[in-house]
Amino acid sequence: MEKKKIPHTLIIVSIILIIFLILTWIIPSGEFDRHEYNGRQVVVPGTYHQVESQPQDLVDLFTAPIKGMISAAQIIAFVLLIGGAFGILNKTGAINAGLAGILETTKKNPAIKKFIIPIIMFLFSLAGASFGMCEEVMVFILITIPLSIAMGYDSLTGIAMPFIGAASGFAGAFSNPFTIGIAQGIAEIPVFSGWEYRIAVWLVLMAAAITFVMVYARRIEKNPEKSLVYEIDRKRDLTGYHTDEDLAFTFKRKMVLVIFFASLVLLIIGVNIWGWYINEIAGLFIAMGLLAALFFRLPSNTAVGAFLEGARDMMTAALVIGLTRGMLIIATDGKIIDTILNGIAGTMGQFPQVVSVQMMFFFQGFMNFFVPSGSGQAALTMPLMAPLSDLIGISRQTAVLAYQLGDGLFTNIFPTSGVTMGILAIGNIPYDKWIRFMLPLSLLFLILGCLLLIPPVLLFMYH
Repeated sequence: MEKKKIPHTLIIVSIILIIFLILTWIIPSGEFDRHEYNGRQVVVPGTYHQVESQPQDLVDLFTAPIKGMISAAQIIAFVLLIGGAFGILNKTGAINAGLAGILETTKKNPAIKKFIIPIIMFLFSLAGASFGMCEEVMVFILITIPLSIAMGYDSLTGIAMPFIGAASGFAGAFSNPFTIGIAQGIAEIPVFSGWEYRIAVWLVLMAAAITFVMVYARRIEKNPEKSLVYEIDRKRDLTGYHTDEDLAFTFKRKMVLVIFFASLVLLIIGVNIWGWYINEIAGLFIAMGLLAALFFRLPSNTAVGAFLEGARDMMTAALVIGLTRGMLIIATDGKIIDTILNGIAGTMGQFPQVVSVQMMFFFQGFMNFFVPSGSGQAALTMPLMAPLSDLIGISRQTAVLAYQLGDGLFTNIFPTSGVTMGILAIGNIPYDKWIRFMLPLSLLFLILGCLLLIPPVLLFMYH
């Protein structure tokens, strides 16, 4: 029997959008009062009240995609421009030549190959833990997917190296200003305090992520047909890397790679020291593409064609990101998010401390489905979780840790995350394949998250 074809990512997202619309007819509308804190609208505890019902209708359903595209315009433009810049880079052949060189090196020195995955994942995990790398991962999977396939793995491994690496760091962050900084500020505890235990949390989560990806990669290397995306990867024009005239590592290609790696260094410096975000990063890679075209002496029309082709390859990702934002607009306009928040938060104080902190963890993970933004979730939930932790005898530091783990460990599997769905669209990975790949690691993360929250409560050490 022919296997049933899994719906396209856009169909999955559209179905969830419809579910959100239906929920606005079922869940009562309500909201908290809010006040401004460091430029963000923060919930005022104890102010929840029901408001006039705001069920969304068919007009809202069909206008949600354009509203989502407008709301996510910055990240959509980022994706398209990055795709165009990499289109130029790919046109020079420098990336393919570099990958061929890496492959030849690993063939001559097999011992080197086993270090590539842990080194790449460590660097991305460190980036996630220190400055909250998230959207920037989209830049790198354009490189790591062909690298992974060239080494005999698959595209899931290629996505996992930067994405899961950064996610493990994001969940175990010790100095992420977008999550820890905001959450601790709202909880009125010293910013980045408690870093000692969070470093231990980071190391545990990072080790689990690296081990999982390495075990999976080695299984695929031994038997490629066990890959969940074997048929998809067979259709990619990425296999069969070998040194020939087309992939000759010429001086011009070496210069293009120098420009590329210099751009990555500038990216790290810019984000950490100069406070760069999406606009500056996009500008950096546009400049990289232009310099690559100039050094490689690509004809102007060829460079423009390559840019357009690269941007066109990102179109599905752009549409997915816009639709996921549209889902959140439906839920927000229907005023059901605060009702869900109030209902769940009110039940936590009735349980023992160890159980309550686990409930906080699960609650934050659940809210991540509706608010897949670390800073947004902190502004929404921490004003309630901080005083609640006082009432049930849990330190505010532990409440922040529960938020951090709940936000970071679940976001890479939820279809409401524009980054997750965008990355899968760029990598041409069906959502169901990703869930099957991530399920064992997600269960492991779930168990580790629960275990890591126990010592601060039992030892009462994390204040």
